[in-house]
Parts: sequence; C-alpha cells; structure tokens
Amino acid sequence: MAEYKKRETAYKLRIGDILNGTPIVEQAEVLNKPEMPNEAFQSQASRERFRYLELGDKKIVRVNLIANVVEIYNAEGDKRYSSITIDDASGQVRVKVFGGDVSMVSGLSYGDTILTIGLLRSYNNELYVMPEIIKKVDARYLLIRKLELERNLKKEEKIEPAKATSVKEQIVSIIKSAEDNGASTEDIILKITSASPELINSEIVKLLEEGVIYEPRPGKVRYLG
Repeated sequence: MAEYKKRETAYKLRIGDILNGTPIVEQAEVLNKPEMPNEAFQSQASRERFRYLELGDKKIVRVNLIANVVEIYNAEGDKRYSSITIDDASGQVRVKVFGGDVSMVSGLSYGDTILTIGLLRSYNNELYVMPEIIKKVDARYLLIRKLELERNLKKEEKIEPAKATSVKEQIVSIIKSAEDNGASTEDIILKITSASPELINSEIVKLLEEGVIYEPRPGKVRYLG
C-alpha cells in the first residue's frame, strides 16, 4: 500500500489576518548540523520551533495568498537565498526561498501579482512564508480574492450532511477519472462549483485521513480505495 502524509489545509487569508494571528512556538532541541541553511540552524539553536498560527478557532500551518510583489532581495555570494515582500493592501509579509528553490522567484518583477501557497515559518519573531507554489496571476485576482474573503466573513456557510456527502462523491469521481497522473487539488476546486474551496479542502483532508485517497506528491491526490 502506498504511503501518504496528511497535508494541512492551505487557508485563503489576507496578509493582515496573518499579522493579527498568534504564533504558537515550542521548545526544540539544539541541532548541530553544519549542512543546514544558516538561518534554519540559527532557528533551531534558538530552541524555538514554529508550530502553527492561532487565528480564531483555526490552527494555521499553510496559507494561500494573492498579493503584489513590492520588494525583491537576492543574496550575493555563495549563499543561495532570495526573498520577496508581498502586499495585498492589508499588510506585508516576506516569502523566503533557499538553495535550489531560488528559481521560484527568479522571474518575478516589482508590481507582479502572484498566487503563493506555502508553509508559515518564524525567525527572529518574524512570520514569513516558505513557498510550495508561486504563480503569476492577473491583477484582477487580487480584487476577486478580497471580495471572496469579505463574503465569507459576512456569511458562514452551514454545511448540511447531504451536501458534504455529495461533495465527497464528486471529489472521488474526479480523482478516479484522473487515475494515471492523479488530480491536483486546484483542479478539483475549479471543477466543483457547488461548494466553497474551504468545504472541498476539508473533504479532501477527510478522504486522506480515511485512506480513500493518498498524496503521491505535493498538490496531487490519487484514488486508493
């Protein structure tokens, strides 16, 4: 049986929400690993490790952000490190990449609107994002995301059991039809128009926990049965 690892929901947030949340950290053992990136080593040496961001009743590890690039930094010398600062008018946060991942931001320019999905991390009391996906999008998506989040705040969706069952069945059907290569979570969300992305993500997580599907690689799911 193929192994899979539970993947945290990537919450759609405004950057201001992240800044208003409460970072939860725990004590970590000091690791003496010279091959680790310098910042990662220092973070371990500080004996604190970021666990999640507490925001209301949510424990957030992954985020899904749409924002504009307002600053780009590339380290000179042997260390391969880059960072971009993104802004969605509610606040700013840095996105950091190390080593071979610097190619993720190499094609970006000031003013680009990007979709960023990644893990929250903390260093020197600064929350930042370690990206899994960075994708340029039309600038209009920033307004669409703002309207979507404002609508969600005004009206909390009440999920009926029958609706959740229907969504789960649709998810399984889509995954089965893409058996050769697996289905991306983004494609599943786009194809199911009768439910919110939050409900779809929630049902995907449940299917992973139940062992009905598994994740052969980040962002892709396949049917296990």
